[in-house]
Amino acid sequence: MPDMVQGHAKPTILVVEDEAPLITLLRYNLEKQGFRVEEAADGQEALLRVAEARPDLVLLDWMLPALSGIEVCRQLRRKPATRDLPIIMVTARTEDQDAVRALDTGADDYIAKPFAMDSLLARIRALLRRSGSIATKGTLAYLDITMDQDAHRVTRAGRALHLGPTEYRMLEFFLQNPGRVFSREQLLDAVWGRDIHVEPRTVDVHIRRLRKAINVEGGADVIRTVRSAGYALDQDGD
Repeated sequence: MPDMVQGHAKPTILVVEDEAPLITLLRYNLEKQGFRVEEAADGQEALLRVAEARPDLVLLDWMLPALSGIEVCRQLRRKPATRDLPIIMVTARTEDQDAVRALDTGADDYIAKPFAMDSLLARIRALLRRSGSIATKGTLAYLDITMDQDAHRVTRAGRALHLGPTEYRMLEFFLQNPGRVFSREQLLDAVWGRDIHVEPRTVDVHIRRLRKAINVEGGADVIRTVRSAGYALDQDGD
């Protein structure tokens, strides 16, 4: 599951939109990111959906049949149970005063159509972290190595390190368990997962890549090889 859904299992996003192709696009991208998606095609249905089961965030179109997104937002903000419900207003209206009106009505954010999906997902992540629906992951550190899990950045002695996805996950696991020796099989389970068939010797390849990436500028080797046992993140590296 993607890193952005750590914390609560599958936060629910209610998509309130009357354009079927856009709903399909949003559902595909949101579910790909690990979210659960509910739909409402108009404002009245949106209010019913929220009353039945409060979502973690509402993606609310401005121009809706029956009841506008602005009115839906206004009604949600009047009720104590939904006063703090994260709401992103989505609209084709691009005038500055429209954005001001949406925010004044109580929307937490505003994005104009057409929008970049990456931009929308970033806004969703930010709001869900703020509301506690997904947890921030924080920072891991060992000696002079620091990993910012939210920004997905690793530095050593203040210098940025460039890691591949597998090396990043491996280093993250080591940073969570410094000093402990792990066999190749344990590393395979932790980094690749139990359902993926990978040869144990593949671990050695990625250990070499990880060493090369983090032992820059003559820095001490912090990956220790324990013969017949495995590997550890340890200041007495091999």
